[in-house]
Amino acid sequence: MNLPNETISWNDFSKIEMRVGTVISAEIFKEAKNPAYKLQVDFGTYGIKKTSAQITKLYQLDELIGKQVIAVINFPPKQIANIMSECLILGAMGKENDIVLIQPEKTIENGLRIG
Repeated sequence: MNLPNETISWNDFSKIEMRVGTVISAEIFKEAKNPAYKLQVDFGTYGIKKTSAQITKLYQLDELIGKQVIAVINFPPKQIANIMSECLILGAMGKENDIVLIQPEKTIENGLRIG
């Protein structure tokens, strides 16, 4: 099986800051083009970061609060409708573009690095 994209070096991978965070607020993102939520995620010593996530198919707002997630926190901020997204929450995309969040198996300290 061929890789879907070009391969990267270990040095490339080591530049990606994937960290554990806990969702502390979630609301419907009415201004987004596609159904999405606005989230605030606490990354411990890395601060609280805002983002948008198109996870409305599989997740309700009330179940997101307190959920730990994995996110890339060193992308440059990106304007999404009326917010600046400060991180990218990671998930696996299913056949119908339904996204399942990637999360730690056990509750761990916010800000821990994935690698």
